[in-house]
Formats: sequence, C-alpha cells, structure tokens
Amino acid sequence: MNVYENMIILNAAISDEEADAAVARIKDLIAGQGGEVLKVDVWGRRKLAYEIKKQRKGLYVLLFYKAPAPTIKKLEDFFKVFDSVLKYIIFRLGRKQIQNFEKAESPAEKPAEQKSQE
Repeated sequence: MNVYENMIILNAAISDEEADAAVARIKDLIAGQGGEVLKVDVWGRRKLAYEIKKQRKGLYVLLFYKAPAPTIKKLEDFFKVFDSVLKYIIFRLGRKQIQNFEKAESPAEKPAEQKSQE
C-alpha cells in the first residue's frame, strides 16, 4: 500500500458537526476500501486565495493515509459529487517524505531522560 497526503477544502458555511460528519465519511470510505487513516489535521476556516464555487472562505482538512491504488479513484469520484468539497488534491508520498512523516509522528524523547544520560 502507498502512503498518501490529501488536502481537502470544504465549504466554510457548513457547521462544525457537518464538517466532522464529512471527515468521518471520508475516513470510512478509506477504511472500507482496505486503507488506514494515519493522521487527520483540521486547519480550520481560512480565506481562500481566489473565489471557488462562489465561496471566499474554506475549511481546510489535511489527511495522511495508507491505501491501495484503486481507493484513490473512488475517493476522487466521491469528492466530485460531494457538495461540501470545494477543492481537493491527493499526493502519493515518496520514501523520503514517508520517513520525514514517520519521524515527525514518533514521540520525542523526554528531556528528563536526556539529562539522566549525560
């Protein structure tokens, strides 16, 4: 399975509950296709650089997940018909990017442990 990074811009006019439900639907779709969601990061509502579908603000969501290749086509088809999604982009991560992601996600050593070793 490949590791993917997925940025989604949702309509900012939807409520927080609707946004949570939209993210849950996306996560369920990934899991239903044999994938595994590694991280979900909601950046919040931000001003868009340009108007998209008559919207000036968007709710940014960043997903990292492992999934088989056919899942990406199903996700793209879902994003195209899901009204809450304004824009999306999916990147497949390379080996170096995966290593950097795993390093950032691994728990750092505690400062107390570092001092006791000195």
